Amino acid sequence: MNKQKNIGLLFGTFNPPHIGHTMIANYYYIVNKFDEIWFIVSPQNPFKKDLNLLDEKLRLEMVSLAIENVSFLKASDVEFALPKPSYTINTLEKLNKDYPTHTFSIILGSDNAISIEKWKDYQKIINNYSICVYPRTGYSTKNIVINKNIKIDDNAPIIDISSTWIREQIKIGEEVHFFLRKSVYDFIMMKGIYT
Repeated sequence: MNKQKNIGLLFGTFNPPHIGHTMIANYYYIVNKFDEIWFIVSPQNPFKKDLNLLDEKLRLEMVSLAIENVSFLKASDVEFALPKPSYTINTLEKLNKDYPTHTFSIILGSDNAISIEKWKDYQKIINNYSICVYPRTGYSTKNIVINKNIKIDDNAPIIDISSTWIREQIKIGEEVHFFLRKSVYDFIMMKGIYT
């Protein structure tokens, strides 16, 4: 039987996972007293038609490297076996079935939160799950749908780092050492990813 845990879920393509992702996870682990934060690697986001999306297994491997030796962070491939594109409601239902004793909360940036009404079965999500929203520059938290389960944290760190920007810098040969955990950086260089 699974021991009851309070789990924060951080969804993303993580293409690549950078220090911003792990900082947000660490912040919510401290502030919300989660037992664990799970990085849900999405094979395909329904709102992003990214033709340059790296293979999901490579992205999962990079997430595992980004969080290695940190006991409260986990990499999850739960969406790999689900239909594509990846809908959050399907993932939540699968996780509830697999871990019936756990409580799941969603952690997401204001850039995603402002469009939550476009999500599949969004009403079901916001009525049944706690949603922790952190600020992103250019995406006002004032535009987010009001619901008792949506908790906007304006004190969360604002991290203006994007995976897209990191990929672009790697492609033109710029130095991005300090935007990625060393193990992730070394993996990208060794595999020649994004070049």
